[in-house]
Amino acid sequence: MSNDKVYGMLFSKVYPLLVSKAVKKGRTPGEVDEVTSWLTGYTPEQIAQAAADGVTYGDFFRQAPALNPDRRLIRGVVCGVRVENIEEPLMQEIRYLDKLVDELAKGKPMEKILRKS
Repeated sequence: MSNDKVYGMLFSKVYPLLVSKAVKKGRTPGEVDEVTSWLTGYTPEQIAQAAADGVTYGDFFRQAPALNPDRRLIRGVVCGVRVENIEEPLMQEIRYLDKLVDELAKGKPMEKILRKS
């Protein structure tokens, strides 16, 4: 799938999939909101509003209120690609969220998921 197709997908279609992945492994939708808020600066209410407003996945990240500077500490593999090696900045932001949700689903404690420098 090309980056443009990913960027053009509706946030309202993608976010429930991320929540579902975490919930299937015993985590809560609130925890997905927490990691998303940590990464992007959106409040849970703003996340819900973005889904309701038909925002694209790319625009969700482009318009993020405050990308967390500690997101650069996120390391690891998502979809066979190391997130720290992704050269396209917007795709890297998207994959950071994927990685955080993966860690939630794997049962990692929230203190470890929300990195601090």
